[in-house]
Amino acid sequence: MNLGNKIAIITGAAAGIGKVTAELFVEEGARLVLADIDAATGEKTTAGISARGYEAIFVPADISKEADAKRIAEEAIRHFGKIDILVNNAAIFVLKGFDATLEEWQRSLGVNVIGTSMVAKYASEKMKESGGGAIVNLASVSSFVAQPNFTVYSATKSAILQMTRNMAMDLAPHNIRVNCVCPGIILTEATERYARERNLTLDQVSAQEGARTFLRRAGQPREVAYAVRFLASDEASYITGAFILVDGGYTAQ
Repeated sequence: MNLGNKIAIITGAAAGIGKVTAELFVEEGARLVLADIDAATGEKTTAGISARGYEAIFVPADISKEADAKRIAEEAIRHFGKIDILVNNAAIFVLKGFDATLEEWQRSLGVNVIGTSMVAKYASEKMKESGGGAIVNLASVSSFVAQPNFTVYSATKSAILQMTRNMAMDLAPHNIRVNCVCPGIILTEATERYARERNLTLDQVSAQEGARTFLRRAGQPREVAYAVRFLASDEASYITGAFILVDGGYTAQ
């Protein structure tokens, strides 16, 4: 699944699944535009990739702001001249039900739904000019199943799943494929925050959530990155409007 000569944008790339996906992509030959609201960590991640001899630039961005979403695509064109791949990974994790405030709802929708759509809008405009591309959105098992006090997060991730299908339909005439990866319990910084908020250790969360899967373990970020890479690659040339669950069998029960 060589990504040589591909220019890829990855949002939410400072840490977690985004960072590991970036590392996998450069190993496959891609050149990267990394975007994240966390400028300090994003710059550090980008510097680490560059230090290994790979080509990457960092764009600090809050994708809930249309100007920032547009600037990501503009910087990709300015530095590399084209966009082949977009990985819409940026998200915020508001894990609440009826206790969510209006501000939390608006922020979650602004980043996870509207921000995802705005980044795709401006990146796809550039893809059209160069003859096509691939977009991979990150949804979740929360797009499929009910979980206690997950209403806000689940609503936004369900929206991403459906947006993927609609984007795939609208962009197919332009040779742009749009697919979705839906992770389950993955051991990332976000999972660590989830554990701390509930006064649990990461090992406790991993054991509890992993026990609900067929494979009896939590997943690793690279296992998600492999699925993203496949959908972004030419090997998935006849796949669009689809999703891949990377959940250890959690949703198959």
